Order: sequence, then structure tokens, then C-alpha cells
Amino acid sequence: MLLFAAALAGCAAMPSHQDDAQWAATAPVEQTSPPPPDGSIYHDMQNMELFNDSRAHRIGDILTINLVEAMQASKKSETTTSKSDKVNIASPKVLGQSLRVLGKSADSSLSSANSFDGAGSSTQSNQLSGQLTVTVAQRLSNGNLLVKGEKWLTINQGQELIRISGIVRTQDIGQDNSVDSTRVADARITYTGRGTLNDANTQGWLAKFFNSKWMPF
Repeated sequence: MLLFAAALAGCAAMPSHQDDAQWAATAPVEQTSPPPPDGSIYHDMQNMELFNDSRAHRIGDILTINLVEAMQASKKSETTTSKSDKVNIASPKVLGQSLRVLGKSADSSLSSANSFDGAGSSTQSNQLSGQLTVTVAQRLSNGNLLVKGEKWLTINQGQELIRISGIVRTQDIGQDNSVDSTRVADARITYTGRGTLNDANTQGWLAKFFNSKWMPF
């Protein structure tokens, strides 16, 4: 019992690990002490910009993305088709006389008709607003910036995640070091959540099966 209690205490003392690989990038970095002053104004390894541009333009700079996504799509289709065929076959003649069967003429006719009438409509709209600060991950050869970033928000028993990545032109960055999301090329915007509230809004595996294409009924 004493060994079991000690094992439980050791497990309780161990810090919980995050299950997202992105948390590894936030590990603290060891700070090195600055070199002693030598009386010189300029140092080779020191960044000194007399005319500094506050807009992001280097790897590691931060940039604010203004989320102004608002899209709406609507589609409507309607199809109507019809087709009819009719063929009359005259009674064959034998020795100049029309063939008769049971006293009735052997004339025959064939007819067919089919029609199709279908209609469908679809409407979709979404809206996303807010701000997200990202980091310049790469500077392309033409001067464009590859940016990416994410934000986790934990409230009570749920977590909300918003993530964005894409390519930004330096000309589109405003004086306040921000750019609208509509100016981000190849943008990949993800807004999702997990936890108790998200699970409550998700179908179970059995319900998904009954609503899938594999359900024969």
C-alpha cells in the first residue's frame, strides 16, 4: 500500500504534457549574457536600424491578420425532359389478302413514353471576423512573405482553435503592420474546437453509419 501511494504521488507531481506539437515551439530559450561594453558605438552582431520600418519583412517578424471573411454561395438547377415513340406495323399480305387472326386484322403498333422532372437548390454562407497575429516563416525570392500562426482559447470544458497560413505581399501590409485576410494568397483558415461542447455537437459513429452512403435504405 505504501509503494502504491508513493507511485500515485509521483504521477501527480509529473507535469501534464500537451498533445499538440506546436507547443514545442514555445519552449523557453536560454538567454546568453551580452558581451561587455568596449566603448564602440557600432557592433557587427548588433542590429542597428536608423530608419526602421515597423512592417513585417523578415523571418520571425510578427504580422496581424484582420479576419474579414464573408462568403455566400447559391445554386439552383431544374431539369425537365420528355420522350415519346410510336410505331405502327401493318398486317402482312398473303396472296393479296391481309392476314387475319381469329377474324381480326393482324395490324400491330408499339408506343412508349418517358419523362423526367428534377429540381435542386443549395445555399451556403459563412462569416468570420476578428484578428490573429502570425509569424513570418519564410521570405520568398520575389519578396512575398509566407506567414502562419494559430491561437488556442480554453474556456471551461472546451478549447477553440483558429489557425491561418498563406502568402502576403509586403505592399499589402498597412502602416499598422496588419493586412486583411482577403489579401492573403493560398490562405488556409481553420476554425475548430474540441472538448465537451464540441463532442455534444458531433454525431456518434452509429448515427454516422445510418446517414452514410453505405446505408442501403
